[in-house]
Amino acid sequence: MIEEHLTPLVHAAHNRCFGCGPANPIGLHLDFYVAEDQSVVCMPVVAANFEGPPGLLHGGIIATLLDEAMSKAVRVRGLTAMTRQMDVEYLRPVPSATAIRIVGKLVRSEGRKHWTEAQLFDDKLKILASAKGLFVEVRASRMI
Repeated sequence: MIEEHLTPLVHAAHNRCFGCGPANPIGLHLDFYVAEDQSVVCMPVVAANFEGPPGLLHGGIIATLLDEAMSKAVRVRGLTAMTRQMDVEYLRPVPSATAIRIVGKLVRSEGRKHWTEAQLFDDKLKILASAKGLFVEVRASRMI
């Protein structure tokens, strides 16, 4: 087994984000970690109440998981950015209530634009879904 060195990515207690916010009682409560290469890793077990078909995660939840990983890949650089465009490939069904792994990385940046990628794996590291996204940095004056 490959040894990983992951550092927790800390969020503010008041964060109500549906994906990662600890203050959102109905959110996913995702915990992210930073790898040595600055990619982000999340290893959740997403509850059955986020299903579409029985035993499988809803497609919108899968997109949310990938979006969160890409967003955090930008956040690791100390930047706040929002999704401008996202393309998702649903390759295989994603089981609910089972350990999965999500990895996000920043591919390139130009000014306020940041291109990202993310992949969602099962517990055997088979890719179940992937995404590419464009995130645009948000100016502090626009954050309300």
